[in-house]
Amino acid sequence: MPDLLRIDDLHVGFSTDGGVAPAVRGVSLSVAPGEVLALVGESGSGKTVTAKSVLGLLPATAVTTGRVLLGDGAADPDEDVLTASPARLRAMRGTLAAMVFQEPSTALNPVFTIGWQIAEGLRAHGRGSRAERRDLAVELLDRVGIPDPAARAKYYPHQLSGGQKQRAVIAMALALGTRLIVADEPTTALDVTVQAEILELLHRLRTDLGTAVLLITHNMGVVADLADRVAVMRDGAVVEQAPVTTLFAAPAHDYTRELLAAVPVFGSADPAMPPQPDEPMVSAAGLVIDFPGRLGRRAFRAVDGVDFEIRAGEVLGLVGESGSGKTTIGRAIAGLTAVTAGALDVLGEPVTAWQRRTGKRTRAGHLGFVFQDPATSFNPQLTIADSVAEPLEVHRPELGRRAIRAEVEALLDAVRLPRGHGDRFPHELSGGERQRASLARALALRPRLLIADEPTSALDVSVQASVLELFAGLRRELGFAALFISHDLAVVERVADRVAVLHRGRIVESGDTAVVLGAPRADYTRRLIASLPVADPSRQSRRRHEDGGIGERGIDEH
Repeated sequence: MPDLLRIDDLHVGFSTDGGVAPAVRGVSLSVAPGEVLALVGESGSGKTVTAKSVLGLLPATAVTTGRVLLGDGAADPDEDVLTASPARLRAMRGTLAAMVFQEPSTALNPVFTIGWQIAEGLRAHGRGSRAERRDLAVELLDRVGIPDPAARAKYYPHQLSGGQKQRAVIAMALALGTRLIVADEPTTALDVTVQAEILELLHRLRTDLGTAVLLITHNMGVVADLADRVAVMRDGAVVEQAPVTTLFAAPAHDYTRELLAAVPVFGSADPAMPPQPDEPMVSAAGLVIDFPGRLGRRAFRAVDGVDFEIRAGEVLGLVGESGSGKTTIGRAIAGLTAVTAGALDVLGEPVTAWQRRTGKRTRAGHLGFVFQDPATSFNPQLTIADSVAEPLEVHRPELGRRAIRAEVEALLDAVRLPRGHGDRFPHELSGGERQRASLARALALRPRLLIADEPTSALDVSVQASVLELFAGLRRELGFAALFISHDLAVVERVADRVAVLHRGRIVESGDTAVVLGAPRADYTRRLIASLPVADPSRQSRRRHEDGGIGERGIDEH
């Protein structure tokens, strides 16, 4: 069977004032119709640059050699994406290949509704009437698991949770019936149950329609579940390619073995640290958070009467599906979202609408926040070093510029970000590198309380392991408490002392991590655990066969 995609000896560099900086070096890959090829490696290894070259999406500063042959052109050396005309590229995009980008917040236009953006590709290619395009947009939203799709099609991106935005981006990629999906971290922002739904969807597309997938991911459980073959990249080059079962069972390259050894295994974490018998750093009782409705509509209740505490030195893991209220609780603790009813005390101070305005600056020096989407949490006009230094300049100006610069370099080293990256702007870093910079900024003031909203979601497994070790080491050194929001149960099990499971704005189960995740009482918690993919292709295949499709459990969220 002829290849749908063939990449031959691809080299990509980027022009800078100091010359051409190489990003991809001699990559050769192929993808057959209906095949899933996973591209794995550390952030900055060239995975996303390789993926963008498939659709001709590299910036004007890119310098390329080699060939990228797509669709029917995979058998025609004269049809090369790297040399194709703009008109030919426009015809290819969406029909032959479509891209699912890593960060949905930057991929979606904030001033248009979700339904309008899904229909945009159909309009550009002259497909269907206005009513037909609208109906197809709703159908696609339903296919990717967004609840009440007819209503959500009228929503703007900011009205959706992070996971819902990612699903909308996947719906956009499917709109024109593409033959190849280039998926750059398609499940990074998704909780485990929704991730299982998306993986099941990709399985069905491959089985029913013969859709091929070039999958860029750091989640080895996703690789084990979905991929037929795996290519491992490091420093811009492919160091190993093998069938998925072979690669997991007998990796040939040392770097591949390091990646697999760094994968957190659910059920193998050490016992967590006991909490300190101090006054709670955070205390919530009957906490209610509503978002006002538009044009006279009823308010939306995002958090509905939750009770929890976070004591000094303790890490509380908050898990649940996207849209369940996890991020809303974190933002309320930081004073970024108004509390509607109930009590919420943070660092001994009640959080109320009138107190936030005066207490925000006082608390900010003791509070760090790692935001879910690193691309939108940085000022695009500041370098990474300037962004990391900003909390120190505001709250500790007495240090002086030289000491602050030294502290910034130490923080960047701690999160394994090269010092030279400090002089880059956010758009010049990969998604994983931006997330590491976000963690460095949050830790700059040595906070007493850290709110970590998906802090490792954009990190590859080796960097994730080092960041979790860093997190544990700083926790022992500084003794901070933390609210750790994540959809990765293996990570939560590793770092959290206690876990609270959130569903539809309510806590359905909470307690010690070993008890909640080891012997869950709530059906919802058991469903979360059952949806977690494991980094073992043979075991994952058996689970899928036994369950009749792991993702077919339904999505039950706001």
